[in-house]
Amino acid sequence: MTTNNRIESKDSFEETIQTEAPVAVEFSAGWCPDCRRLDMFIDDVLNRFDSVPFHKIDTEQLPDITSEQEVMGIPSILVFQNGEKIGHLHSADAKTPGQVSDFFSKYY
Repeated sequence: MTTNNRIESKDSFEETIQTEAPVAVEFSAGWCPDCRRLDMFIDDVLNRFDSVPFHKIDTEQLPDITSEQEVMGIPSILVFQNGEKIGHLHSADAKTPGQVSDFFSKYY
């Protein structure tokens, strides 16, 4: 599973979340130490699941989407299906592989 699927525009975000299957989007920033920590283990977590479509948004590049989705802390992982947010893993709960795995197990 690759985590290089960067969303770089509002149109790309809207297109990405309009899927029948759940899709995960990580909201993060390059300066964020907790985001870098998540990046160190996210591939291992994703490999435990059959298929998690995983994308990333830089909160500094797309602040409007970040605000619209009520992302108050980073990193946060949101899950969307058919254009609707169905899950939100807040930054305080995204610090360990176990926390992220437990979150994904609800949707995948």
